[in-house]
Amino acid sequence: MSQTVAPQAVSPSSQGVLDVELRNIFKIFGGDTAVNGINLSIRQGEFFSILGPSGCGKTTTLRLIAGFEEPSSGDLFIQGHSMVGVPPYRRPVNTVFQSYALFSHMTVAENVAFGLRIKKCNPSEIKERVARALALVKMDNFAQRNPKQLSGGQQQRVALARALVNRPAVILLDEPLGALDLKLRKEMQMELSNLHRDLGLTFVMVTHDQEEALSLSDRIAVMNLAKVEQVGTPMEIYEAPATPFVADFIGDTNLFEGQVAGVDGEGIQVVTRQGLRIQVAPVADRPTPRPNHSLVVSLRPEKIRLTLEPGAGNCFEGRLKNIMYLGTHVHYVVELVATDDRPGGDRVMVRQSNASAVPSTDTPLYVSWAPQDCIALDA
Repeated sequence: MSQTVAPQAVSPSSQGVLDVELRNIFKIFGGDTAVNGINLSIRQGEFFSILGPSGCGKTTTLRLIAGFEEPSSGDLFIQGHSMVGVPPYRRPVNTVFQSYALFSHMTVAENVAFGLRIKKCNPSEIKERVARALALVKMDNFAQRNPKQLSGGQQQRVALARALVNRPAVILLDEPLGALDLKLRKEMQMELSNLHRDLGLTFVMVTHDQEEALSLSDRIAVMNLAKVEQVGTPMEIYEAPATPFVADFIGDTNLFEGQVAGVDGEGIQVVTRQGLRIQVAPVADRPTPRPNHSLVVSLRPEKIRLTLEPGAGNCFEGRLKNIMYLGTHVHYVVELVATDDRPGGDRVMVRQSNASAVPSTDTPLYVSWAPQDCIALDA
């Protein structure tokens, strides 16, 4: 019989209990390594996202947790029990797929009840649990409709209800909102967040959508080339990326490759390949790099100021080359002016609130940013 756990409200910040743990997991298909020695600890009641580009191994990782794939080596635990060799239907998890995977010849209620009927639950219990699951996702008025009579968002709610009706310990979400249009995706993000908060279940979501992961997750694992590059809260991932890949993949950033030219009490001086001299403030929990050490400096576009006069900190003269009005903000591309010690042609992305006046292209101006707004990362 499948293991089930009744939903209980749990605060992930106050609990140290692990619902899912991956220990040095490898998955090899033929000669290709899809998952390369990853370690993850997912706390009870947490909304945990696995984020990365296509082909990075995130979906394979989710399939390993679900039991659709077996690890080539390593161990995987759910609620403290090893799941190696345990088939999917005996794991206390349920998966919501991007394609919904609803049965078109069944009604909404029959779709939700399907798993319970397979388990041979009592008919009265099935009716009660189906009604409760549909009410949770606000689909109780659609119980007798067929999936083809529903919108994409409604079908997604039914898929969620079908997962919730089994009372799993862990809900696995495989690109759950990928098939929805932008407005509906935003609405469903809010509903997912509310549902997670109300139920207190552990949600593990795979997505390639950075904004979706940042807005929904308690913590995020960023994957690249079959490995986990960083695990942290959305703020940690965005404000303090551990690698150039994480900095570049999560949101927009300017990356400057260069070498350490000097280190003093004020921080690190980095000279980029284009000849820019950038001052980077020291970070307490990171080692001070040696002179000539190769670094990549990450700088978020919203940290940069545009002024008509020179500013403090890192300041360079430029010409405005491109303007994109995006409603809530304006995206600029500034080409830096050549100087005696470096050529021109360097381009910097800048993002500012649309409350400021928008200058015309080729306007002479200055870009400046504070040393503490830069992040120096190992190349």
